[in-house]
Amino acid sequence: MDRQIRRLGVVLLLLFSMLFARLNYLQVVKANELSNKPGNTRKATKDFSGDRGVIQTADGVVLAQSVPSADAFKLQRQYPERDLFGHLTGYFSFTYGAEGLEKTYNDDLAGHTDRLRNVRDLLSDRTRTGNLTITATKKLQQVARDALGNRKGAVVAINPADGAVLAMWSFPSFDPNPLAAHDQRAVQASWDTLTKDPNRPLLPRAYRERYAPGSTFKVVTSAAVLERQPDLAAKPYPVLRELDLPQTTRNLKNFGGESCGGPLPQLLKVSCNTGFGQIGLDLGPQKLTDQAHAFGFDDRPPLDLPAVAKSVFGEQDFAHNQPALAQSAIGQQDVAASPLQMALVAAGVANAGTVMKPHLLAEVRDSEGAVVRSANPEPWQRAMSPQNAAALRDMMIGVVNGGTATRVAIPGVQVAAKTGTAQTVGDNSHAWMIAFAPAEAPRIAVAVIVESQPGLGDNVTGGRVAAPIARAMIQAALAP
Repeated sequence: MDRQIRRLGVVLLLLFSMLFARLNYLQVVKANELSNKPGNTRKATKDFSGDRGVIQTADGVVLAQSVPSADAFKLQRQYPERDLFGHLTGYFSFTYGAEGLEKTYNDDLAGHTDRLRNVRDLLSDRTRTGNLTITATKKLQQVARDALGNRKGAVVAINPADGAVLAMWSFPSFDPNPLAAHDQRAVQASWDTLTKDPNRPLLPRAYRERYAPGSTFKVVTSAAVLERQPDLAAKPYPVLRELDLPQTTRNLKNFGGESCGGPLPQLLKVSCNTGFGQIGLDLGPQKLTDQAHAFGFDDRPPLDLPAVAKSVFGEQDFAHNQPALAQSAIGQQDVAASPLQMALVAAGVANAGTVMKPHLLAEVRDSEGAVVRSANPEPWQRAMSPQNAAALRDMMIGVVNGGTATRVAIPGVQVAAKTGTAQTVGDNSHAWMIAFAPAEAPRIAVAVIVESQPGLGDNVTGGRVAAPIARAMIQAALAP
């Protein structure tokens, strides 16, 4: 009898040991795999139902928040400003995941659970979410939206001194609320509508799209002269209507068939294609490429948003294609830049030659008010020396005071700027403007692009179309 009891005890002990081992295997070894298994909707529902911190602007406007909902998810993510900040906040969707700031700062917004330090912690919820404050303001974002209107394009405004993004608007935009809804059929329908729209409202043109920068790139070419071959700055380039290009029967013409020439400041003032095309040939491919890289081309700006576009100067064999070098010097050929990149070019000149890392983060505070992290301004690129940046600034002032950018001038405020009109498909042109102000102590650098303006005449130039938008941004930023 005792022997049978012992045998039963051994069997039960073995079974218990096997059960214990299996439970530990599932809960420890396989826990992460099972938890993140695609079919595990309980885990997804739990994560989506958790409290989430607020996203707000520098002027205190709530952009994203979680409010109670009468369904299985318990909380509904809301975006009170709708499409005004859609490309910045992104969305937090049960179906499509996270985008924008919701993705970049997901860990902060979702928060963390403090470790148990005493018995009282067992009785209280110590999960601390993070509340994100960004550097952009509703005031400037609204100005950007109103000034651009219903024209495809983008506006980017940056503080040159620290890289803080003051505004970043792309049109068309989208309202994140339908994508954060709890009715998955409605979410799917909204997604289908947005993704099938030929105007691509989900595309944040300001930082994820690239365009030919046109004559705004002449700021980079001018910097290459000052930094890498300064004797060219005083060279009197001949007055021409068109420049004969080597290795081809084609030539490079000035806008509107005009004639222009002279030293570098005059060439920049009137945006002389023939002069800058020849400057590109005189500099040679290496110097122009190196200067483009010094401003961040062929690198990805370290903005705290997902999938930021890399602007490109092009990896052509310029020695065997000198016409491409001349075209690249005026921002055409294969040169492609995001509006963010061109804002950083302006900001680099404004900030004595140093391009600061762009950022939207101002600070994150936990739900008890303690600062978790805050912005730490850092240099990104050393584009040029302070002396050469000052010389280029003065040339850009000349563009405003009697050149192609007179429409960005503001009484009582000295603005420095450069226009651009980049020919695209057919007779369409992108209208560009980059600018900063006040020129002597810059507080804002701005880039504006208005896409695909029809025609090639004066009515579609950056100086006419984009300048009023840049002017409105500067006035709003500098207003008391």
